[in-house]
Amino acid sequence: MSAAITVSPEVQDAVAAGAPVLALESTIFTHGLPRPRNLRVALESEDELRASGVTPATIGVVAGEVVVGLSRAQIERLSNDDDVVKASIRDLPVAMAKGLSAGTTVAATAFAAHAAGIRVFSTGGLGGVHQGASETFDESADLGALAALPLVVVSAGVKSILDIGLTLERLETLNIPVVGYRTTDYPGFYIADSGFDIEYSAADAAEIARIAAGRDALGLTSTVLVANPVPVEHQLPPERLDAVLSAAHAAAAAEGIAGHDLTPFLLDWIQRATGGESLEVNVHVYRNNVALGAEIAKALAAR
Repeated sequence: MSAAITVSPEVQDAVAAGAPVLALESTIFTHGLPRPRNLRVALESEDELRASGVTPATIGVVAGEVVVGLSRAQIERLSNDDDVVKASIRDLPVAMAKGLSAGTTVAATAFAAHAAGIRVFSTGGLGGVHQGASETFDESADLGALAALPLVVVSAGVKSILDIGLTLERLETLNIPVVGYRTTDYPGFYIADSGFDIEYSAADAAEIARIAAGRDALGLTSTVLVANPVPVEHQLPPERLDAVLSAAHAAAAAEGIAGHDLTPFLLDWIQRATGGESLEVNVHVYRNNVALGAEIAKALAAR
């Protein structure tokens, strides 16, 4: 492991013992949820993991230090820092040199988790291929990272604002296996079924662990991507989401919003258009994925 990454004693001991450990990203509480809800969700998720026998490893950057296994005080600090930035893999050396604090994206979290010997990571929604990418070439760094890191990553699909069909095509090109949790309907983050199908499903955490073991036995290096749909009772009504997404993309085009600024603009638009309901779905998505990630981490540890 790189000496540039600090791993908490709790996480070090659990990894060394082969105990179940689950990596968690920090952008959900640095950029994804409003205060004070952000801190409450982050700490409750860690408490629930420990109560289930799984060691949480929340990952972030604190004053230039990449940390795997943030302390409670560090989570509180990042949750309340107005100057915290969002860091993907390419941003980590810059944040280190400048002493910045940052929430880590899926790509950066996966990178640090793998470096620390953690095998499972739960997030909300993945980045992917953006609408109009054939002209803009706008594609998330998450995809390249997942193609190179042998983890199991649990998500509720890619973010609904993306081109889901093209993203699934890119996942296939990058040899990233996608397995639905008890479904072959690919989820769309805010909704349980994006309208796209995937080929394989897994019945339980033990089967997912067997798939990961097969990947490792073959010497393959890509992530096993587990698509875990938000429970239908907690999703946004699909027809309502379609209308909001169309309006959000039209507003972005009218204002010339593109590139790095597009995702936060669209997500903010959706939040305001749904009266905050999208935030509630976000929390349900995250907690659902953390719960499944915990079961997978225990299944892998049992092997």
